[in-house]
Amino acid sequence: MTLDPNGDPFAAARRSAALLAEQSGQDRHDLAIVLGSGWAPAADGLGTASFELPVTALGGFPRPTVAGHTGTVRSLELAGLRVLVFLGRVHLYEGHSPATVVHGVRTAVAAGCTTVVLTNAAGGLRVENPVGRPLLISDHLNLTAMSPLSGAPPPQGYNPRFVDLTDLYSARLRSIALRVDPSLGQGVYAGLSGPHYETPAEVAMLQGLGADLVGMSTVLEAIAARHLGAEVLGLSLVTNLAAGLGHGGVEHAQVVAAGAAAAPSVGSLLAGFLRALS
Repeated sequence: MTLDPNGDPFAAARRSAALLAEQSGQDRHDLAIVLGSGWAPAADGLGTASFELPVTALGGFPRPTVAGHTGTVRSLELAGLRVLVFLGRVHLYEGHSPATVVHGVRTAVAAGCTTVVLTNAAGGLRVENPVGRPLLISDHLNLTAMSPLSGAPPPQGYNPRFVDLTDLYSARLRSIALRVDPSLGQGVYAGLSGPHYETPAEVAMLQGLGADLVGMSTVLEAIAARHLGAEVLGLSLVTNLAAGLGHGGVEHAQVVAAGAAAAPSVGSLLAGFLRALS
């Protein structure tokens, strides 16, 4: 079920976090990872889960309708960290509100997570970033025309909704990731609402705005996580070249397949990052 549009999304996140603690037997988690399209196999590279269940069992989470998003959440321990892994997410284009889209990260922070790692499958806007290359997100362009902080102000005890996004994507976390894999690139991610892919004219516009990657997720989750004080790391995998840059059209099956092909190496990268972080 989706969130009540007239309800308190922060209270809903606390309720989901309480259910998570009850069903997982873990009082708190330290870090959350949200896996993008086709990335589910990357979770296996993080270790054996001590607990897994459908996110719908926690309340406030709708069932994903997009291929490559399994709609489950795992709890596992790695390098002394209790890690919460969301195998997939929901999107604005599925008909959900911003509050529903960010319910996962709000639940994670309510569960104790102080670090949120957001991954995604992205279209590459620069030919020097070929399919299969992971890039750290250094900044973003929110072109969804929406914010998870719109509407009623956050209740007492939460940060004001006018959050400073200067340091949205943590330079500290990016430096740790680069120590693990110095070959990682960095770039600006443009978040659109989708679900259609971009036209060649839109790709040219995004390039002119300084974007290196384009996708249909992440930006709202990053804003919500930062508003709650979490440190955010963004990681995109180039799963296709944007319209007009490659040969032929773009299909979602291609995106999922590219994500699945790179998932084992991405899982190793994430595991190395967690070990370095601890």
